[in-house]
Amino acid sequence: MTKGPIRLDVVINYAVPRAGVPSAVSFRKWVAAALDSRIREADLAIRIVGTKEGRALNHHYRGKDYATNVLSFPAELPDGLPEGVKMPLLGDLVICAPVVAREAKEQKKPLAAHYAHLTVHGVLHLLGWDHEDEKEAVCMEQLEREILAGMGIEDPYGE
Repeated sequence: MTKGPIRLDVVINYAVPRAGVPSAVSFRKWVAAALDSRIREADLAIRIVGTKEGRALNHHYRGKDYATNVLSFPAELPDGLPEGVKMPLLGDLVICAPVVAREAKEQKKPLAAHYAHLTVHGVLHLLGWDHEDEKEAVCMEQLEREILAGMGIEDPYGE
């Protein structure tokens, strides 16, 4: 674990109208919370998309023909970078705004809290966390709870 401030470069791209979608400042805050004490430098991009683009990306990369809430694309850096060259590129997140809004409403959660949860969830995927089996899922969900609680956000998995 690392201590101290991190150098963070987060680019936010809105491919949908911004009404109801959190500000870039909020997304950066949620990314910073997810990375806190885990890495010192990170560059990543977040693209907020509509259903059509979300579905196309999910179909192309995961073979699933529907839009999902968040997709994570870890950076694939070349092996053997020259000595002294640092590439803090973490990867990209794609968040589908209509899916997030629908889920928040169905689950009776504040919209911003759901965006925060999915941003943290996606960043943890970029760091290598997964939930492919029960043990991994339990660990990842607990870490998400702790990060979100640190920002005053309720347990996203609570009833």
